[in-house]
Amino acid sequence: MMAQGRVERILILAKTYPSPSAQYVETSCVAGISEHGSMRRLYPVPFRMVEEGSQFKKWQWINVRVEKANKDHRPESHKLYTDTISCGECLDTKKEWAARRNWLDKVPSFGSFEALEASRQADGLSLALLRPKRVTGLEISKARNADWTDDEKEKLTRQQMQGDLFSEDEAKKQVKELRKVPFDFYYRYVCDTPEGEQEHVHKIVDWEAGALYWHCRRSHGPNWEAPFREKLGGELLGKELMFLMGNQHRFQNQWLIISLVYPPKRKPPAETPQGSLF
Repeated sequence: MMAQGRVERILILAKTYPSPSAQYVETSCVAGISEHGSMRRLYPVPFRMVEEGSQFKKWQWINVRVEKANKDHRPESHKLYTDTISCGECLDTKKEWAARRNWLDKVPSFGSFEALEASRQADGLSLALLRPKRVTGLEISKARNADWTDDEKEKLTRQQMQGDLFSEDEAKKQVKELRKVPFDFYYRYVCDTPEGEQEHVHKIVDWEAGALYWHCRRSHGPNWEAPFREKLGGELLGKELMFLMGNQHRFQNQWLIISLVYPPKRKPPAETPQGSLF
């Protein structure tokens, strides 16, 4: 039987925390850029493969067989064959993220949400970097349900079983072990537009934010919010924070922050000393 699709080398830029609550939201999203500079949204990816310390990490190259998704017409969306994943090198942060910046510069990039949304309407773009002028707040609200509902558990189990990697019993066990983050996190930010500054609020679904919540919860118990805010509302704001934005399949005008990208701020170029003539 002829193999389907083609093998691509893809740099992973985003892994989202599973979110099956809305009827049509992808359960989890993995996104990256191919070595030829094309953006890729990959699914189905069992969440055991995207957890910390599992199959692959953000900023890691993978080789994987993919083919264009037939039910999802967004240009970046591709089905991947999980049993064909092989992991390669991780890009380090040396020289102020030089290796990572090289690839970030190839990602479609916008200075305002308005320009990003206009590009979606014109070209169907559904994955891009947004570089906010400044972040004005980190909002935290209680999730509608503190735990997965039965319907959500069923969706998660079904998603784990896609690709025949897991039996139903194994999938149910994994869903039981996956804890729902009982809070929702949002960045409030402003961008410059021709009409002046515009403010927006978008939900953060990066796996790192969920992992940070559980880390702060373990180390600080009920006082988790202070160290959480210190990181997302303090430390990251001192960096060149940008958002990898992804939209939703059925509601394509609804966008989420699927990955936080935070290289150090670039140092201003030092003035070149004038050479001595003698």
